[in-house]
Amino acid sequence: MVSTAFPPFPDNIPTHPLLVVDYARIEMGDRDEIERLWTAATKLGFWYVKNHGADEEVEKMFELGEETMALPLDEKLKFDMGSDGASFGYKAAGSNAINAAGLLDTVEFLNIAKDDALAWPAQAHRAYPSTVNARMTSTVRPFVEKSITVNNTFLEIFNERLGLPAGTLLKLHPRDEHSGCTTRSTLSPPIVDRQVISAHTDFGSLSFLHNRLGGLQVFVPGAETWQYVKPIPGHAICNIGDALAILSGGILRSNLHRVVNPPGSQGTLPRASLVYFHRPADLVVLRALTDASPLIADAVGRAPDPRKFEPGVTALEWLMRRTRYQRITNYKGPESWMASRGTLR
Repeated sequence: MVSTAFPPFPDNIPTHPLLVVDYARIEMGDRDEIERLWTAATKLGFWYVKNHGADEEVEKMFELGEETMALPLDEKLKFDMGSDGASFGYKAAGSNAINAAGLLDTVEFLNIAKDDALAWPAQAHRAYPSTVNARMTSTVRPFVEKSITVNNTFLEIFNERLGLPAGTLLKLHPRDEHSGCTTRSTLSPPIVDRQVISAHTDFGSLSFLHNRLGGLQVFVPGAETWQYVKPIPGHAICNIGDALAILSGGILRSNLHRVVNPPGSQGTLPRASLVYFHRPADLVVLRALTDASPLIADAVGRAPDPRKFEPGVTALEWLMRRTRYQRITNYKGPESWMASRGTLR
């Protein structure tokens, strides 16, 4: 059982002080708060969010995650996501490689598609464990709805600051078209001095993350070591992913991060987390929006390697490549690992 009484994050562990963005003030159109969000999104690509209004939905999702992970492994494996690049369903610990040498991961997780949550009781992509079905209406869908609202609010601000025509980014992230948007519940056991999730950039546009224990680390541009991000009660952690970095010509930053065992006495507990990944529609072709924004065109023109902002694949193809080559069943050597990497590979 995942503990609800958590020891404090150690005071003697250095952390990176992310900017704190007040979502309530963002909704009010506060220009200082919007500027703080823009600074965070363009400098590091990570920020805390307070007053996001999703606390009740988050708590219920943690309960659902705990119920699901407590199911027998044989039952969970009936809903395995497979190795063909599909990103919805269950992934057992040890199914993915976390480095070029093929070291196995230690985390299990369940991905629930946004499309399935909104279509329920119809099935858009796949079936899920009984614990999910019982809570799809009361728990999953409300969390998905809240996450979409928060992420779309940020997209509208980025749209304006990037000089794009009104509604451009929202049109690329339509609620009612199939996409890789997903809710993920994770659980990892306490393992000392071991990476839980390897260094990576996220696949999509925005991630809306909820942690209770430490372990998340970012690699700050210009730094020489990884730095912890301290979990703060009531604060989500948001970050930019590959898709939004590509669409913006690198103005919005998709930054390297990883997960290790929590420090100090937190490291004796299983680590659960919850995240909503906001991604473009499956058929959106990933390329910098240079024709729609002089700012983006200028950024791509000044980039050392402009080609990385013209991958020329759809959001679905980008996601499937990265998902497929993380699976250990598809691992053929370091080249497989490189094929799973994102914008910073």
